[in-house]
Amino acid sequence: MEIEKFFQGKSIKLKGRVAILGARLLNGDLSLQLLLEYADKQKAVDKATCLEAIEYATKKNPAISDSTLLEYLTNVLKGSEPRIKWESAKIVGNIAKLFPDQLKQTILNLLDNTRHSGTVVRWATAYALAEIIKLKTDQNDFLIPEVELLCELEEDNGVKKKYLDALKKIKK
Repeated sequence: MEIEKFFQGKSIKLKGRVAILGARLLNGDLSLQLLLEYADKQKAVDKATCLEAIEYATKKNPAISDSTLLEYLTNVLKGSEPRIKWESAKIVGNIAKLFPDQLKQTILNLLDNTRHSGTVVRWATAYALAEIIKLKTDQNDFLIPEVELLCELEEDNGVKKKYLDALKKIKK
């Protein structure tokens, strides 16, 4: 599949593109590295679509990821485009368990997004941080107090619930 031609075609809607790209990542017809290289050269909308396809695939099979993906996500979490931030955070949540000792900078970048004005960005960030907390790594010494403070400050109940659920699970 030539990715550029795929994106230039107008017959397939966004969700269809995500499903096709995600399925091709899962069955090995498309390499993660190739999709990331393509995404890196695109406008925000197509880059976010590539990330959404990776999120789709990593939700079904986190093992398709590698440390290169984690590094890529860590960097794009610092960007300005909300959809890229939330898709990246969701992927981090899907794959964090594979890289428990490599999350320090990722956590810091996620924490920067916890006060974003967009609820979806905050929700996806909460999802990622919750998944990291559930790993019960040494990072929790720093992360749990931060998340407890975020719970107090967060006004959206859906975002707050993500944090509270993770805190409850680790106390069991």
